[in-house]
Amino acid sequence: MASNFSLKTFAVLALALFAFCLQATLGEITCENLDQDTCAYAVSSTSKRCVLEKHVKRSGEEEYTCRTSEIEADKIKNWIETDQCVKACGLDRKSFGISSDSLLESRFTEMLCSPQCYNSCLNVVDLYFNLAVGEGKI
Repeated sequence: MASNFSLKTFAVLALALFAFCLQATLGEITCENLDQDTCAYAVSSTSKRCVLEKHVKRSGEEEYTCRTSEIEADKIKNWIETDQCVKACGLDRKSFGISSDSLLESRFTEMLCSPQCYNSCLNVVDLYFNLAVGEGKI
């Protein structure tokens, strides 16, 4: 009986460990765990967009943190934008916060609407489209 109990306990623990490892392997993205080189334009496992923030310490040293915003991505989750899309869409990995201000720059909108960006970088297009709609620019 004791042997049967320990075998069941072992099976339950092994199953729990497997489930934990599977979740980690599947890449659940938490914004607060991202570094400054992957934060901007990322989407968490809960479909919330990640934002890069800069804080200046009393010593004058700059510190970058990634946090979860309240802005939800449409049908996108667990996504870190590729370097190819960042380049094709004219983005900057070091951009802070989320703003539609860049839509006022003709060079940016040209790159956003280019076939390389518009047809291949749905996360970026979704972000800026929803920002424009939310601010009444469309």
